This record gives sequence, C-alpha cells and structure tokens, in this order.
Amino acid sequence: MSIRTEKVMSLAGVNYANKTKRGVQNLFKRVLNNGMHGLCFSPYEEGQKPGTQITEEQIRRRIELIVPYTKWIRSFSCTEGNEMIPRVAREYGLKTFVGAWLGDNSEINKLEISGLIELAKEGFVDIAAVGNEVMYRGDLTEDELLKFMYEVKEAIPGIPIGYVDAYYEFTKRPKITEACDVILANCYPFWEGCSLEYSLVYMKEMYNEAVRAGNGKKVIITETGWPNFGSSLGGAHPSRENAIKYFINAQLWSEEANIEMFYFSSFDESWKVGSEGDVGAYWGLWDKDENLKY
Repeated sequence: MSIRTEKVMSLAGVNYANKTKRGVQNLFKRVLNNGMHGLCFSPYEEGQKPGTQITEEQIRRRIELIVPYTKWIRSFSCTEGNEMIPRVAREYGLKTFVGAWLGDNSEINKLEISGLIELAKEGFVDIAAVGNEVMYRGDLTEDELLKFMYEVKEAIPGIPIGYVDAYYEFTKRPKITEACDVILANCYPFWEGCSLEYSLVYMKEMYNEAVRAGNGKKVIITETGWPNFGSSLGGAHPSRENAIKYFINAQLWSEEANIEMFYFSSFDESWKVGSEGDVGAYWGLWDKDENLKY
C-alpha cells in the first residue's frame, strides 16, 4: 500500500487530531512497510560498544531484519568488524553509505581511512563519508580533516565523498563544504529542544540551510530521529507516541519532496547512555533485543 494515501501534508506534518491511537499505529505500519530510503545501522548487541570486535553473524542477523524496509544502509566505521557491514549488505541487495570514523587517535584514523579506501576499491561503497561530527566534537582541526578528505577523493575517483556533521557546520566551514561532493547533514530537531508539533517545520529549515550552504550540491539528510524514552530537552519530549509521529512525518515528507534521508536508527544501543544521557539508548525502530518497537 502506498503511503501516498497521506500525501496531502500540512507544513507541520500529518494532522493527528482526527486520528485514534490505533489509526496512528496503522499509519506507522503502512509507512514502515512502504520502505525507507536509508537506515543507520546499529551493530552493537547488549554489552558491546565501540572498541568491541563485532561478528559477521550478528551483522548478518540484524541486516536480515531490516532489509525488507530500506534501500540503503549506513555504517559508521571501517574497523573492528564494521568493515564487514557493507560486504554483507551487498549480498542482500542494499546500497551502501560507508563511513570512516575519525577521532583523536591518529593510528585508528589511519586504519579507518585505509579501510574505507579498500572497501571502495573492492566495489562495496556507493557513498563514502570521511568522518562524522569531528568538527562538532573538536577531535581534529579543519586542516587535518581536509587532508583526509582529499586523500580519499584522490584514491577513489568516481565515488562521491563527503563529511557528516550538523547541518549548520556547512555554513560555518566553507572549505569543508567545498571539499564535499555531496553535503551530508545531520538534522535533529530533538537535540535542539524543538517540540514534536514544530519538529518537521524545523527539520525543513535545517535541510534548507544545508542546501544554501551547498550551493547546488546534493544534500542528503544523514541522520534524523526521535527517542521513545528518557529525559526531555526543552520542548522535546521522548515518548512512544512522539517517536511514531516523528517517523511518519519524516518519511512522508522525504518521499513527497524527493529527499534522500537516513533514519536514525535501526536498533537501540545501551552504550550510548554514557555520551548522550538516558535518551541515548532509545533511538531505534527495533529494541536492543531486536524486536520491532512500534
């Protein structure tokens, strides 16, 4: 069933005032079954975190769960077993958006970059991301990041490369924007304390800022989502109902406006509580035990 049954959207999204809880739930199912452009892939099982060596078996099991619902998969690292994600994804017919995770460890950075280049040369990369929110965290200088970006561009001509960060960084950092073949923008109304009612309007503003910064380059929304549990942030309240409504609004808008979007995320990840507070563990469409939450 096509989600175009809800194609007449208001600026702020679907009008939920005339929908029962069951009606919203049924709409969620239709939207999910219609399929997403892309999904951010969470490989870590309970008790695992970055630094844990992940296995092909767990990657394969989780990809089998999500493959009916997405055309693309996004991975975040090319070490510690993560390099198997795009290889396995290809077996299931998924397109791959593959990231090298850059931080403040120069040796790991070298391994990530070489891993990304190797995967691309072997034909497992459709879009390459050199770093994720490195400027936001302050792990590298702008020049250090640019050096990595141009190294990858030179090594894998013909494959679009970019850098992933919050939408506003592409306005602030024109040298990085210039180095990108495609603008890879994270857009999170939740993390800026926006209420659910205005979240779609705000995400559109975020996207349009990245479009203006890109000056004609394609913009992909590389992360957006809403947690279903945890502490509120300003006017942004985590709940099952809000997470469902945000997902519906985001997917309907991205289809209607023909915007490529990677939803965050596939599975809940308990380890993220350490860096993001209690909400960090609850961004998945599936829970930590791999059950569809909604």
